[in-house]
Amino acid sequence: MVAPLADQLDIVIPTIRNLDFLEEWRPFFQPYHLIIVQDGDPTKKIHVPEGFDYELYNRNDIERILGDKAWAISFKDSACRCFGFMVSKKKYIYTIDDDCFVAKDPSGKPINVLEQHIKNLLTPSTPFFFNTLYDPYREGADFVRGYPFSLREGVTTATSHGLWLNIPDYDAPTQMVKPKERNQRFVDAVMTIPKGTLYPMCGMNLAFDRELIGAAMYFGLMGEGQPIGRYDDMWAGWCTKVICDHLGVGCKTGLPYVWHSKASNPFTNLRKEYKGIFWQEEIIPFFQNLTLSKTSTSVEELYLELAAKVKAGLGHIDPYFTKLADGMVAWIEGWRLLNPPKTA
Repeated sequence: MVAPLADQLDIVIPTIRNLDFLEEWRPFFQPYHLIIVQDGDPTKKIHVPEGFDYELYNRNDIERILGDKAWAISFKDSACRCFGFMVSKKKYIYTIDDDCFVAKDPSGKPINVLEQHIKNLLTPSTPFFFNTLYDPYREGADFVRGYPFSLREGVTTATSHGLWLNIPDYDAPTQMVKPKERNQRFVDAVMTIPKGTLYPMCGMNLAFDRELIGAAMYFGLMGEGQPIGRYDDMWAGWCTKVICDHLGVGCKTGLPYVWHSKASNPFTNLRKEYKGIFWQEEIIPFFQNLTLSKTSTSVEELYLELAAKVKAGLGHIDPYFTKLADGMVAWIEGWRLLNPPKTA
């Protein structure tokens, strides 16, 4: 099996357990380099199946590498995955949760998630005008009648957001109302999320162009010591989407699917989410009405500008947002530490 972009893509996996799930992914993941971010107890030894090329970082490593900026990386939460984005040296990142397995398409064929994500990233996005046949660059599709010819070149794709069969990514109240609901609908579609439209990004099955948008892919402050959880990927999704819109690049959602095997406890989830459920009613309008400096094209500078706006615009909700804004600044400082500007 040919592995596309094997020398240009890292797979980032946050975990607290042995990575036996990689056995099922072996045909697809073995050609790639893995970055494993071990959460929780750093003295615990995590087993990684033989034959994989990987580096593993635990909390001690994060503190050693980032020093006084390590506090910005969440502890006891899968948000710690973003440390893997920071230490990677590759152009592209794919990140997956350790309870996600290989899904099958309707014909029974195993889905090669990396192949589809890479197709999504290497073909243009169309954020400025919606194509009713979805992705016009897929085989068997095109731009429909009435689509402006001036927009048919599309723009660079920054993120590819994949979906999940079996256990859907629901919030705690929906989990409680529909405890037995399973997603069995395989929708054979990829679409660009329109400019000006936010979306709830899930980090379970996500690929992105690290060189283009990686500096904004911070999963916030979650987990131990924080008043909120399960909003890490959504926070990164809102931040990256407004920056992508500002830069005129695209975000896609749809294929590929993974098989999400395990439903998390809805009562535990509710404890993590309940403040966020109220807060997001103010957070989302904040992002919808956000404007960034027209002259700035640096993702790092835009993210620092966004951090200042978070402090000014959301700090009244709860002191957490002031701390989160400081975390966003510390994230960029850490990013610059590990990713210094390339000299000509």
